[in-house]
Amino acid sequence: MTKILIENGRIIDPANAVDAVGSLCIADGKILQVLTPPADFTPDLTINAKGQIVCPGFIDLSARLREPGHSHKGTIKSETRAALSAGVTSLCLPPDTKPCIDSPAVVEYIKDKAEAADYPRVYSIGALTQRLDGTELSSMFALKQAGCIAVSNAHAPLGNLLILRRAMEYAGTHGLLLMYRANEASLSGKGCAHEGAMASQYGLPGIPVAAESIALAQALELAQLTGCRMHVSQISCKQSVIKIQQAKKYGLNVTADAAIHQLHLSENDVLPFDSHYHVIPPFRSEEDGHYLREGLANGTIDAICSDHQPHDLDAKLGAFPETEPGIASLETLLPLTLELTSLHRIDLHKTLASLTQKPAAILGLQAGALTSGFSADVCIFDPDLPWQVNEQTWHSAGRNTPYWQQSLIGKVTHTIQGGRLLYKFRNR
Repeated sequence: MTKILIENGRIIDPANAVDAVGSLCIADGKILQVLTPPADFTPDLTINAKGQIVCPGFIDLSARLREPGHSHKGTIKSETRAALSAGVTSLCLPPDTKPCIDSPAVVEYIKDKAEAADYPRVYSIGALTQRLDGTELSSMFALKQAGCIAVSNAHAPLGNLLILRRAMEYAGTHGLLLMYRANEASLSGKGCAHEGAMASQYGLPGIPVAAESIALAQALELAQLTGCRMHVSQISCKQSVIKIQQAKKYGLNVTADAAIHQLHLSENDVLPFDSHYHVIPPFRSEEDGHYLREGLANGTIDAICSDHQPHDLDAKLGAFPETEPGIASLETLLPLTLELTSLHRIDLHKTLASLTQKPAAILGLQAGALTSGFSADVCIFDPDLPWQVNEQTWHSAGRNTPYWQQSLIGKVTHTIQGGRLLYKFRNR
């Protein structure tokens, strides 16, 4: 494999408490040495990263690639290209594909597609229940043997709390992480916006905060009862932050993430007739956003994910409640994360850790760090480079983002996965 020397960059590696200008040496697909290159190191490729930041490749806990089943919205090939352009070198694929990830055959199909796309670090999340129907548990052990890194029911509701309890017991028995999206379906109904002033003003069906917080409280009780290791996905409100903070305080084995757009946008930003703002969970109040950012800063929220959901044009046409929810958000992950450090004064080390070290720890991966001997998954980015979200800079098949045609600051210039330079920004 190519020997790579990255020189003159500011190396930030939260896992190893490194923040210094220096060099990074890569050989045989692995990290060889950090800060000072060996005297006898002769690179095949040298990257001058002066004025840029060199960090571990990002790990995304939730990115839908739309394959199998929805290839008109995107493919594993198109969306992994978008991931590389965003510095994401590992990503988790939720189970709500079509067919869903409830059998080893589907896991193998995804592996084959990822290999063909030259992006092998797609980690499948197995379905918690068969067909995601919420009633009959899946064959979790078989899914784990096939390579699933966790289990989840994605956005699909479970039939009752006994099913969730049995699922936690089963997952715990096989050492599987259970990823849980807290939503009480009987309360959220067919809502499409936060139950607040904006929804009331425009007559949109609302989703109360209680739909999330009640479901979360129940799941935390069951996690304590069963001893299951639980990760709460895409929390959106103040009450969830408080409940997770309390659970951690009393020793519960629970982690949590928030989607990057939830850390920035609130119901006040939503244009009621613009379906690019239609997301589930919905954009909450300004106070909820403040608590999410505080939770990230104090460690209650462990990780940031993209919650990438590319859609075709038809999916976003029509009245707001009739459109499909979700944002294509891989490529805005870095600039919006950097904005947290500038606008909301959250330490850069913490935000980068939430994209690297912490998701690696949640998933139990030997990744997310520039440790000698680890796979060389590296992101190089210019934190001050402005760019516009448009056809020329965008890689995802989905154009459904509220940031279209907007200028953002912070751009990935190089992405290295497994010691291979797979992405280089064309202006570099």
